[in-house]
Amino acid sequence: MAIIGQQARAFQNQKPSDKLIKIGLLVADDKAVDAKFGAEMAIAKANEKGGVNGQKIQLVTRSMAGVWGTGSNQAVELIFNDNVWAILGSHDGRNAHLVEQATTKTRVVFLSAWASDPTLSQAFVPWFFNLVPNDNQQASALVDEIYKKRKIDKLAVILEDNYDADKALKSFVETLKITGKATPLQLVYKTSDKDFSKKLSQLANSKIEGIVLFVQTKNATKIIQQIRQIDKTIPVFGTIALLGETVSSTVDFANYESLILVNSGNWLSLKAANFKNEFQKKYKKLPSAMATYAFDGMSMLIEAIKKSERHREKLQNALALIHYEGVTGLVQFDANGNRMGKVGLMQIKKGIPVAIDQ
Repeated sequence: MAIIGQQARAFQNQKPSDKLIKIGLLVADDKAVDAKFGAEMAIAKANEKGGVNGQKIQLVTRSMAGVWGTGSNQAVELIFNDNVWAILGSHDGRNAHLVEQATTKTRVVFLSAWASDPTLSQAFVPWFFNLVPNDNQQASALVDEIYKKRKIDKLAVILEDNYDADKALKSFVETLKITGKATPLQLVYKTSDKDFSKKLSQLANSKIEGIVLFVQTKNATKIIQQIRQIDKTIPVFGTIALLGETVSSTVDFANYESLILVNSGNWLSLKAANFKNEFQKKYKKLPSAMATYAFDGMSMLIEAIKKSERHREKLQNALALIHYEGVTGLVQFDANGNRMGKVGLMQIKKGIPVAIDQ
């Protein structure tokens, strides 16, 4: 620990390089290309305009795939070997905690562009910021829509057996307790499962009025299809996690027909439409939510570096005070690094996401 402390102090006292502004990106694995594409696009646009005071920006991407603890090691590599100014994270909450610990020791800004675990901000680390509405914020939006607006009483929750889904469920249940609502029926499955019919058969005779999905994109389509085989009209709700890397086209959205999903900002705005068109032209595919958040996150980091006048210690303050109008809407942070603002909802209609009035 003493060696790490010495390295951290040396890092904090070093002078900025005159060659490149390096920004790190941590992704789940080598197959997670959408976040990389989004970050690359933001950097390319900034470099076309002269970078940061004439200095070019360079993306340094590292994968967190491997044994437990790899995420922490990769963050340390980015900080000490690659000399990055900040780290953008596009991965799960469990690994985000490891990155947060590494960046805290060195006072390097860590902007999470995917993990929604609310406990990340509860450590009160001033160098941590979360671009995605956390699970508590998403839960509040869903509870208001389900119970207050739609008057649904009997609910079922379907979730994967993993860290992020467990955190999302915990936030949802705690929000329900505050409102005095009963804990919903819970159906848990493993990520490796392919047939969900046995689990879902429990819904047939339970008189469930609505379903909330705390699932990743890998199995979402199959689950939704099997739900529709049981009941074609039952309302189905989902979090931002359901809009991950694989949901990137109207074909995918067609499989989510009539779903009500948590949204952040107006992705149907002119700015969002321009981003979608530019992304598709460059990468021959439509951007997923993961790509969109990575684009906004990288754009914000670049803006904050400019405002900090290339001073590392001022970078944190520049991001804390930022007022950024991104593809995902207006971004500002509270004192704990959480994204502020009302969390919106959208519904898929004829393969197109449409904002829900709240």
